[in-house]
Amino acid sequence: MLNDRLHSRGEKWRRSEAWPAVPRRSESGRLASLPRRRVLGREVAVATGFRARLLGLAGLRRERAGAGLLLPGCASVHTFGMRFDLDLVFLDAAGRPLAIVLGLPSRRLASHRGAAAVLELPSPQGGEFMAPAS
Repeated sequence: MLNDRLHSRGEKWRRSEAWPAVPRRSESGRLASLPRRRVLGREVAVATGFRARLLGLAGLRRERAGAGLLLPGCASVHTFGMRFDLDLVFLDAAGRPLAIVLGLPSRRLASHRGAAAVLELPSPQGGEFMAPAS
């Protein structure tokens, strides 16, 4: 059903074993209509269309950004219009991290050659993303 809806909008989306589908949560805002996937243990929205990919998390408040946003087929991002810092995880085609950028402020560009996707995460205060699991 999800794939049928995406194709009806003229957008292409291939389901990947690296990013398995997860059930949709009730969420408000522009991220609510996006498909969701589990990436690196987090359930995140997937930017499938041009508008979602262009805007990313820009303009949203930290609490409305949710767990983050996956940008498949992307090796670079911008932070123009961001209200908070971002942690970026550049992923290979299998969903493994290639590079991590922590605390990227607004009005910056970041890229990593060879990345197949970028995971945008709201940057926490205190660096809990990099803290070891207990």
